[in-house]
Amino acid sequence: MGQPNYVNGFKLTVQERMLELPLKWRLPQTIFVNSMSDLFHRDVPTEYIHRVFGVMKRAHWHRFQVLTKRSLRLTRLSKELDWQPNIWMGVSVESNDYSFRIDHLRDTDAHVKFLSLEPLLGPLPKLKLRGMDWVIVGGESGPGARPMREEWVLDIRDQCLKAGVPFFFKQWGGVNKKRAGRELEGRTWDQMPVRLAVA
Repeated sequence: MGQPNYVNGFKLTVQERMLELPLKWRLPQTIFVNSMSDLFHRDVPTEYIHRVFGVMKRAHWHRFQVLTKRSLRLTRLSKELDWQPNIWMGVSVESNDYSFRIDHLRDTDAHVKFLSLEPLLGPLPKLKLRGMDWVIVGGESGPGARPMREEWVLDIRDQCLKAGVPFFFKQWGGVNKKRAGRELEGRTWDQMPVRLAVA
């Protein structure tokens, strides 16, 4: 893409020169950590994960969202990490096969815990929402996108409403996600966690 950070393609690459960049941004921002990777990937050195958490602590005026599919490593490292209120921790749960990640997330010491049910590839009829602060749902987008059924989304929304967990519907997805939009039963759902923690 002409971006020097991606010169190695999809090979995991630690970006040392990017690590302290948030400290230079004075205006508070929401920063999605490792948007093209996974901080808890097995090849990311534990020492580097600690350094990332150190920067997030120092840049306390930002809100950092960390999302992982490697929930087992997350839970193993949790007690070593310096969890600050401005660090939101989430796990991806695409289908029932990966719902175990929710239990792993619950076992961490993160102050704000969220679920990214995206791309949603199947129903999640019995979500364990205890201890969760936020749920995001979205469909897959781009060529070859697998469909997401409305009844799956409505059921998750209703579970969130019943449990008092904020619900955010991101998109229907599909080949043309802009045309598909993000309305659910005639409205948008943009609920956010009550604990909008930024110092």
